[in-house]
Amino acid sequence: MAETLWTHRDSNIRKTWFLVFVFLLIVMSVGWVFSQIYGSPLILIFAVLFASIMSISSYWFSDKIVIAASRAKPMPDQDPYQDIHNVVENLAITAGLPKPRLYIVDSAQPNAFATGRNPEHAVVAVTTGILKLMNQQELEGVLAHEMSHIGNRDMLVSTVVVVLVGFLQLLSDIFLRSMFWGGGKRDSDSGGNAHAYMMLIGIALAILSPIIGLMIQLAVSRKREHLADASGVLLTRYPEGLASALEKLDHDNTPMKQANHATAHLWLDDPYQNRNKKKPSWFAKLFMTHPPLGERIAILRGMDLRD
Repeated sequence: MAETLWTHRDSNIRKTWFLVFVFLLIVMSVGWVFSQIYGSPLILIFAVLFASIMSISSYWFSDKIVIAASRAKPMPDQDPYQDIHNVVENLAITAGLPKPRLYIVDSAQPNAFATGRNPEHAVVAVTTGILKLMNQQELEGVLAHEMSHIGNRDMLVSTVVVVLVGFLQLLSDIFLRSMFWGGGKRDSDSGGNAHAYMMLIGIALAILSPIIGLMIQLAVSRKREHLADASGVLLTRYPEGLASALEKLDHDNTPMKQANHATAHLWLDDPYQNRNKKKPSWFAKLFMTHPPLGERIAILRGMDLRD
């Protein structure tokens, strides 16, 4: 049976929150091991507060940070951009969202992104390249995808994951550095061999947990892209519009001067344009911010519009 838009969307929601749940278990496990080694939860409390404050600050000012990083400019609400404003306004009404502020990025690479801490402070930006390359239906599919990121509260989900990744990285760094300064409880204080085994587990977790955390963060990012694809099609009721747009992106190799690793996951497509006509291996996909375009296109064209 063909996968419907609804089943695909629900599946990606479940998978996203499952990944977040697994991530929380990993963080709690690492925290417990480190607290046993140090014999005090104070360092954990400090790490959590520091990582949370830094990440939440970035979340609160996300629109300003991303706009500055991409060098985006406000899009005038007059010709030749009036049609873009009209499309976004219609999509916002359909989605039950306020109309986001529109920006334009002076880049020949066809791309787009959405950001903002909530729908009331949302931003949608498109490049000059995508306006030249896409027809009306394709551009509507792209804008619906970006509106879906806003409606799905993807910035909030991303911030939760970033907080967890930041916590793991900070905690691991503190733990490894403390090894050089004789950190942790003494063997005589904690039971000799048992503490030695706990130290070995702690070192392994300090090295591996940031890597695992990054991989989960990237997996969540890929699932949110699939979810935005499905949710965007629910707005337009026309999967071919977005599928055709992604197909054009798949044939484009234009570089982007504004590419930034910190914001790469926000774009419709990877701004670094790591094109590989061969199907990526499962291992290579683990380190991708976006699902392969061919995979996204195939899923979109395999959907139907049944409720």
